[in-house]
Amino acid sequence: MQQPAAALPIPNPSPRPASSLNGLRSFLRFVLAALYFLLARVFAHHGAIGLVTEEWVPLVEQAMLVFLLLLGYAGMAFVLDRQLQPVSRQGLSLRPGWLGEIGLGLAFGWGIAVVCVLPMVLLGGIAMHLSLSGPAFGWLLADAAYFALATLAVQVAFRGYPFEKAIAAIGEIPAALMLSVLYGIFRAWLPGASRASMGVSIALGLLLSMAYLRTRALWLPWGLHFGWVATRALFFGLPVSGVSSHSPMVQGDPMARLGLTGGVFGLDGTWLAFWILLIAMPFLYRATRDLSYYHNAPILEPGGIPVDLDAAQRQQHEAAMGEQAPAAPALVQILPVASAPPPVISELDGPRD
Repeated sequence: MQQPAAALPIPNPSPRPASSLNGLRSFLRFVLAALYFLLARVFAHHGAIGLVTEEWVPLVEQAMLVFLLLLGYAGMAFVLDRQLQPVSRQGLSLRPGWLGEIGLGLAFGWGIAVVCVLPMVLLGGIAMHLSLSGPAFGWLLADAAYFALATLAVQVAFRGYPFEKAIAAIGEIPAALMLSVLYGIFRAWLPGASRASMGVSIALGLLLSMAYLRTRALWLPWGLHFGWVATRALFFGLPVSGVSSHSPMVQGDPMARLGLTGGVFGLDGTWLAFWILLIAMPFLYRATRDLSYYHNAPILEPGGIPVDLDAAQRQQHEAAMGEQAPAAPALVQILPVASAPPPVISELDGPRD
């Protein structure tokens, strides 16, 4: 008589609430990180005003902001998430090839800026004013350091620890969209901002988020953002987000129509830059194919109970062949067998019958 099949165990529904709880915890940490970013900006601004003169305030402010963000987010990751290497987990690990990733980002940012400036040059032109004095070179280096620190602060704030917590809470694509929209809203408070400038900020945020997700580090998005901003400000002398006094050596006066130049706000306020940033996404996706394959490959972690495959195979073979009597040990000859000496016949003995 066939026995009834055993009832299948009912799966435990507890993992779903646990996953929801982890998502809520990650989202609360994201909110905490966002609030800390706002406080760090206030502390950095007032701290820089009290330390240096007015002309050095922007540079010192960005340096203090980067320091506060790295220190604060590292502390959050160490205390709340028990990360032993919190700065590396934020995307700033000195892994092999990190300088090449920065170089690739610089090339992409420079290329996007040139493509945006090219219609302006062809359809109107740019009047360039050069200043090759000694102090101008010094201020050029200071402005380059300012843009490097400012773009690094943006990457740490929008692609570092807060982005990590947002991904853990809602997933990669929703987190990229949310952080890009927040970046657009954050930039909308600048003087002279418009709908076009907000759209450019959102498109730039999506492009930088893609750069991070393809490499799992901040080097590529940092280089891209720096190349996009510094190329326009330091090499073409164009206004960036409404500020036109960044380059002491080159001052550019665009003579094309407003739709191509963005007026006093710069290319950040044109729909041309918005579409070019969107078009750049598939090119960046293609250029980071090898980096994504290397840094996004799944990590195989061992699990379960270790098994000795050789012993298991030998045991299976013995079970299939059955028990066999052990063979008798073979005799091992150590010394050669001595043969008996032939009989000695003496001459005194007579012949034998």
